[in-house]
Amino acid sequence: MNRREPVVRSAGLSPLVAGGIVIGVLGLSALIGRRNAPDPSHPGIRNWYRRLDKPGFTPPDAVFGAVWPALETGMAVGGYRLLRHEPSARRNASVGLWLVTTAMIGGWTEIFFRERALASSAAASGAMLATTAAYVATTHRVDRVAQATAVPLMGWLAFATVLATRVWQRNRPAGAPR
Repeated sequence: MNRREPVVRSAGLSPLVAGGIVIGVLGLSALIGRRNAPDPSHPGIRNWYRRLDKPGFTPPDAVFGAVWPALETGMAVGGYRLLRHEPSARRNASVGLWLVTTAMIGGWTEIFFRERALASSAAASGAMLATTAAYVATTHRVDRVAQATAVPLMGWLAFATVLATRVWQRNRPAGAPR
């Protein structure tokens, strides 16, 4: 017998409710991120970000603008698929980790750009990576498509954690312990 990916069953939330939750959760995260974006509409944030001493492997700003919509689309697909599954302990754990990961994405922008707390943002980035890895591991037994949609986010967060850590290290106040 050939094992196939289980079909998402409609025993979970209805398509409309699942879609509404995904749009609401990711929309709120995106609004928080937008509020803290280092773009021309936020000159104070933009100027501060431009003045940071960043490592040579920092991508151009346009890369961030292209990567995040793709990553969030993957998270939207994954969250939707999970919400459509029949509730179970594994599904509920996956949904919980999806919610935490999504909330942390918006929260990170608040810590880094608004609060300018570089050490905390590096730690938060590592926490997001750990949460996303747990999400990927937990989701494996619920919906492999949902799992696969989060793997690029996990890779990006590994890179982002290294980047955030280097930015913090390069921008410590004079006299701060190394």
